[in-house]
Amino acid sequence: MPHFFINSGDIDRERITIKDKDNYNHIAKSLRARVGEEIKLCCEDETIYKCRITSITKSEILAQILTKEKSTRRLPFDLTIAQSPLRSDAQLTLVEKATELGVSKIYPVYTDNCALSKDMAAAKTEKWQKTMFEASKQCERANIPVCERVTLLEEIPLDEFDKVIVFAERNENVTLKEFIDQNPINENGRVLIFIGPEGGFSDREFDWFKSQNLPLVTLGRLILKAETAAIVGIGNLIYGYSK
Repeated sequence: MPHFFINSGDIDRERITIKDKDNYNHIAKSLRARVGEEIKLCCEDETIYKCRITSITKSEILAQILTKEKSTRRLPFDLTIAQSPLRSDAQLTLVEKATELGVSKIYPVYTDNCALSKDMAAAKTEKWQKTMFEASKQCERANIPVCERVTLLEEIPLDEFDKVIVFAERNENVTLKEFIDQNPINENGRVLIFIGPEGGFSDREFDWFKSQNLPLVTLGRLILKAETAAIVGIGNLIYGYSK
């Protein structure tokens, strides 16, 4: 069933009015929805409304609320990734899959071996945010992850997180499984993972990680591409912390 984001201001008792141009065009023109069909609408407080379309005009769609409930489509902990932006399709794949897996925030980090210039990465953040928005609709998330401005490693607010992990295939000192087993988190705990560029983090950056006493974690014996490491790492982290 199609899933769309709305504002609570669109709700009037048992009826929802859809005037947003993007939602209207998607529902009325792309999906060619008809009166009587059902859709799911989600507002900012993460309430999901199952609705039946009662009217479609040239400018708005009216829908009758059938049921409403709080969404449970979220991770049992808060997960943020700080990663060095990749080129083109690889970066779009990474942000899309990270969204589908439940990541709440992405920090695009300009690193020494970053595939993009800082200005180019900054110019693409809006596109990455849009990709995350579309992916959130597709996987029926009740919240939309945030793509932060391009930043540096040293600017990440480490003290906001309960656990911080660096995926480092060539300089590891512990496996991800070992880290999870030795470092449990409470429900709603906050976890941050660092993911490097295709060329890996530089010696200077590894020195900084070590100066912050951050664990260097491996995902296995094979050297993974950055987007693969992100997807595998996030998936394994979710599995390990969702028991």
